[in-house]
Formats: sequence, C-alpha cells, structure tokens
Amino acid sequence: MKADHSEHLLDVRGLKKYFPLGEGFFGRAAGKVYAVDDVSFSIDPGETLGLVGESGCGKTTVGRCILALERPTAGEVYFKGLNVLGLRRNELKRIRSKMQIVFQDPYASLNPRWAVRDIVAEPLVVTGRARRGEIRPIVLRLLNTVGLNEDHMNRFPHEFSGGQRQRIGIARALSVEPDLIVLDEPTSSLDVSVQAQILNLLKKLQGELHLTYLFISHNLSVIKHMSTRIAVMYLGKIVEITQADELFRKPLHPYTTILLDSIPVPERKANAQRKRITGTVPSAAHPPPGCRFHPRCPIAIEKCSKTDPELVEIGPDHFVSCHLPGKYS
Repeated sequence: MKADHSEHLLDVRGLKKYFPLGEGFFGRAAGKVYAVDDVSFSIDPGETLGLVGESGCGKTTVGRCILALERPTAGEVYFKGLNVLGLRRNELKRIRSKMQIVFQDPYASLNPRWAVRDIVAEPLVVTGRARRGEIRPIVLRLLNTVGLNEDHMNRFPHEFSGGQRQRIGIARALSVEPDLIVLDEPTSSLDVSVQAQILNLLKKLQGELHLTYLFISHNLSVIKHMSTRIAVMYLGKIVEITQADELFRKPLHPYTTILLDSIPVPERKANAQRKRITGTVPSAAHPPPGCRFHPRCPIAIEKCSKTDPELVEIGPDHFVSCHLPGKYS
C-alpha cells in the first residue's frame, strides 16, 4: 500500500547522502563519507522540529537535501504530498519557492555587491511574483516586517551588523511567502543578546505568518526555546525524536542524556558530577558497526557492537534507536 504523506507538510523517508572520498584506481571513489544514513522524520504545519547534534553529525546536509540543494544518494522527500526528488526542473522551481532557507553565516549568504533592495527582491524577480513597479513597496513591507526600515534599502551588506544581516536574510526568505523555512544555525555566529532578538523575531513571524520551521542547531538551550519536537542526530543517524518537553524531562538514549547534562545550569554545584562522553567521534567515512554510539556509550553491551538498533516508538510519539532505552538517565 502506498504511504499517505498528505497529512504532514514535510515527510522525509530513508534519506541518505554519501559523499565520495578521494579517487582510487581508474577514477573510482576510494571510499564514502556517510554524512546522512537512513534518516526519517515528518513535520506538521505550524510546528518547529529542532534538529540537534554535534558538529559534523549531518544536520546541515539533511536540510540541504530536503531543499534539493544536495542530491540525496537515496530516500524520499515529500512536501505537501509531492515527492520533491522526483520532480522535473520546472516543477521543482515552482515548489521550491514554498521551501526557503536562512543560512548560518549572514556575512557569506548575502551578495556584497548588491544593495539590500536587490537582495530581498531577487526571489520575487526569479519567480515572477511581482512586476517591476510592485517590487519596491513589497521590499519595504518585508524590511519593516523584520525590523528594518526604508533607510536600509539602498545600503550594502558591509554596512550592517551581523544581526541586521540575518534580518535581511529572513526578509529574503519571506519574500516568496514560503510554508517551510529551514533555519540552519541562524544565530550561532551572533552575540548572545542579538541571538535573543533574532529568535524572538522568528517566533513572532511564525505566529503571524503560520510558518513551519526545521531549526538546525547544536545549541540545546536554543533548540528547547524554539522547538515543538526535537530530533537528536549522531554520526548521520537520528537516535531519538519526541516532543521538546518530553525529551528534556525523560531522555531515553544515552547520547541524549549526556547532551542534556552538558547544558550549563547556574544552580549546579561546582563539585556536581556530570555525565560525560569518553573518546572521540568516529569518522563518518568509517562508521563503527552496530550502534554508531557504542564505542563511546557508558552502558554498551555486546549486542550494541553487532546490531544497529532501529528507531522504534517506546512511548507515545517518543522514538529512540537504542538496545537499552532509558537505562542511562
């Protein structure tokens, strides 16, 4: 029976992205980097799914594959019931306007030779959503929406602070009235005070414009503040996914438990024992057999090194990939 993807805004199934590693004999790849390896999740309209994990775990690659900025090795991405990866080029262009991205680095994501009015107007021009005489008032409205004004229209990116540049990036993403926005570490390069302003802006816009977010970050405090549900990634795989409050209240995967215990808490006593991860992250080019976390897991058993656990539902809407769920908390 064919799966029904229409109930979700976004439905990702079995997503894989392997990058070739160097060249061997006859120009063949010498190996693969398993950046994303069999990732599945869904996002409902109006919610925020937080995707969290250590740097290099594959979070950003997941976001880029969803938007078809990277071509996946395997898997399916359904947006509003349509298989994004099976669309022809002109069909993909139409649907892509409903899926936008705000990049991590507001310094690198804006064309330094273009004035703000041109940066924000570009999606309108490319998609043909507005005639030339209509563009200026639309751009001004978008800038006002993100907290900028008419004086900013003719300035260039180098004349703005990091927070202002990120506001310009958000205005550009909003210009085509998207349903889904991938937020790829949108505040990680900003000062803490500016981070709070951008996060509050994103929450405000979500309520006013009925937006849906995939929020990618390594910062658990930010993820908790922004997310409806949270998916935890480790070395290319999702190891746990559930409601945000449930994850922080009752983590079931040892990796999640250790991550949560690493969050700074003002009340924590100086001599309080933290749960720590030993060892280093294995190479994504040579992932360990069985559970990928088992070489660093404090409760791993022999089965963990031989059998890769499936992501299964342990409690209501609480999925975990572990042979010993909840045993390390």
